[in-house]
Amino acid sequence: MRSKGIPEEDLFSFLQSTKLQDKNHRFILSSMCTIPHPVAVRAHALFMETNLGDPGLFPGTASLERTLISRIGTLFHHPDACGYATTGGTESNIQALRIARATAGIASPNVVIPESAHFSFKKACDMIGVEMRSVPLTRDYRVDCERYLESVDANTCCMVGIAGTTEYGMVDPIRSLAAYARKEGIFFHVDAAFGGMVLPFLKGAPEFDFSLPGVMSIAVDPHKMGMSTIPAGCLLLRNEKDLCSLSVDTPYLTVKQEFTLSGTRPGGSVAGALAVLEYLGYEGMAAVVEGCMKNTRRLINGMESYGIRPVVTPDVNVATFKAPESPVPSPWQVSYTRNNHLRIVCMPHVHAGIIEAFLEAIGEQYA
Repeated sequence: MRSKGIPEEDLFSFLQSTKLQDKNHRFILSSMCTIPHPVAVRAHALFMETNLGDPGLFPGTASLERTLISRIGTLFHHPDACGYATTGGTESNIQALRIARATAGIASPNVVIPESAHFSFKKACDMIGVEMRSVPLTRDYRVDCERYLESVDANTCCMVGIAGTTEYGMVDPIRSLAAYARKEGIFFHVDAAFGGMVLPFLKGAPEFDFSLPGVMSIAVDPHKMGMSTIPAGCLLLRNEKDLCSLSVDTPYLTVKQEFTLSGTRPGGSVAGALAVLEYLGYEGMAAVVEGCMKNTRRLINGMESYGIRPVVTPDVNVATFKAPESPVPSPWQVSYTRNNHLRIVCMPHVHAGIIEAFLEAIGEQYA
C-alpha cells in the first residue's frame, strides 16, 4: 500500500487506462451478461451503500427485494413465491441443493442433473457432499428423459432441469420431469438462470415454472437478460418452509435468523433489477426479448448462407454452429462448447448492426 495517496485525477487516469484492456462489448458475442440498462445503473448508484445482510438497517431496500421476488414470482405463475436475491445462478443452485438435502432426510443422497447443467452443480455437490448423477442428452441437446428417470432412486434428494442451457439454449422436458418428481415426492429445481428472463416473454415457449405443480424452486438471473447491474440473481421457492430449512441464528443483527448463503449482500443491484422490470414492464421486456430472438434467427440464416450449419434450433437466444474451417476473425469474441461447436449469445447489446458486421467479417473469409 502507498505511504501517501495519489491525486484523484491520476487515480482515475490509471483506472480508465486499465479499463481499456477489457474487451469492447461491441465485439463480445460469447457472454450471457450484457451492458446494464441505464435505469439499472441509476438505481444501483442510489442504493450503493445498502447491505441486505442486515435488512433491519435498510428497510426500504429490503422492501425492494420483496417486491422483486413478488414481480418475478408473478411472472413465474406464483405470486406468493418466496425467496431472495443472490449473487447469481451459482449461489441459487447451491442453495437449492442445500434445501433439497436438508428437507429430504436421506443419509447418502444423490442429485440427478442433465449433462448440459451448469458447472455450478459440480461445485454445489462437492460443497454439500452429495453424489452427482449426470444424464446424457438426446440429439436435440435436451436431457434424455427416459435415461434421466432411470437414474433416479430412493436416495435421490433432488432432480434438476434446465430452462435455457448455457451451451445450446435448450429447455429440458420440464413438465415430464416435474410430474415424476411430484409423484415420487422428490424436490425438483429448475435452473432458469438464463431462460427465466426470456421464456415468459415468448409465445408458445416450453413450460418451466411454478405453473407445473412439481416445480419447487427456480433460479433466475436478472443480471443476464434482465439487464440489471452485477450481481443480481434470484432464488424463488414454492414453499416458505423449504427456504427456512436453511435458517441460522444471527444474534447480533437486526434480524435474528438468516437463510441466505452470503452474509453481506448488495442492495444496489437489487434496486437495479427491479428498476428495469418496473421501467420496461411486460411489453417492454417482451420487445427486448423479441429483438434478441430476431437477431438470433438472422444470425443463423446468415451463417447458413456461408455454409456454416447450426447445430440445433434453440429455444432461447443462443446460437451454435458446426465450427467453421477458418477461425473467427479478431477482434470478435466467441466461445466454443465442450463439443467444439461455435457458440454465440445474442444479448441486448448484440443488436442488428453488430450481427450484420459479424456476418460481413465471416463472409470476407468465405468469399
